[in-house]
Amino acid sequence: MEKEIVLIGRSNVGKSTLFRLLSGARVRVGRKPGVTRSPVRVKVGRISYVDMPGYGFMKFLSRKEQERTKDLIVSYIEEHAQDIILAVQVIDAASFLEIVDRWEARGEVPFEIELYEFLSDLGLNVVVAANKMDRIANPEEVLDQIAERLGMSSPWRQWPDKFAPISAKKGEIEPLRKVIKARISSV
Repeated sequence: MEKEIVLIGRSNVGKSTLFRLLSGARVRVGRKPGVTRSPVRVKVGRISYVDMPGYGFMKFLSRKEQERTKDLIVSYIEEHAQDIILAVQVIDAASFLEIVDRWEARGEVPFEIELYEFLSDLGLNVVVAANKMDRIANPEEVLDQIAERLGMSSPWRQWPDKFAPISAKKGEIEPLRKVIKARISSV
């Protein structure tokens, strides 16, 4: 089987934009959640990049369709775990803390935390691509808080293989490229 780098995360966090930058593939991106409905795979050299559908609330999809998408993602990850050399969990760093706080205030585990734990429990190498960093005034503080919410001690910089602050829309993804390059060279 060929090795994969999977991009996964909530709807509208910039996965497809990042996928285009990493793979060079022309894929549809949009402002509305739910543009990517099934895994999109592009081979680059000896690695395949996979853009997964977003999970979570999608205004134009029924709850049943949203659950089906979540099941598709879980099944794909479980079935391909042995081939996934890196799971890139893309988050919207500008709204991550607010979303997590809102879910936790309701006594629920936020999707982002649940996903990170799921990927880690499968034994996958996970890197958090903290996207939309261009919208954050105090990046060090925010990234430290994100690390803590994901169960890692701060400062976030002690996790260079687990964090990649990026701005996909602006094409600023070098921290993620470094993590990917290091992971590919170790396979």
